[in-house]
Amino acid sequence: MVKFIALYRQPADTALFDEHYTSVHTPLVEKVPGLKKLEVTRISGTPMGKPAGYYLMAEMYFADADSFKTAMASSENRAAGKDLMSFAGDIVEMMVGETVE
Repeated sequence: MVKFIALYRQPADTALFDEHYTSVHTPLVEKVPGLKKLEVTRISGTPMGKPAGYYLMAEMYFADADSFKTAMASSENRAAGKDLMSFAGDIVEMMVGETVE
């Protein structure tokens, strides 16, 4: 599987971020064609009890590289990307990976 991973640093206003992420951004992401699974993790800290450098991690799963490529080129993904940049462009890091079995 191919994963698109978004790591979000601490937002200035967590309540505002959470509201937008849940009510606006997630529904847009869920429309992306070929998306097999969306997994969102709220980062609570490090194993040593220190604050983590990240607030949230989102992982979007796709069956394979072709499905991922098609999804990234879709109008649904462009809409999700435009929204992402509007509310979290300055706090998000994005990467692509493949699961290892």
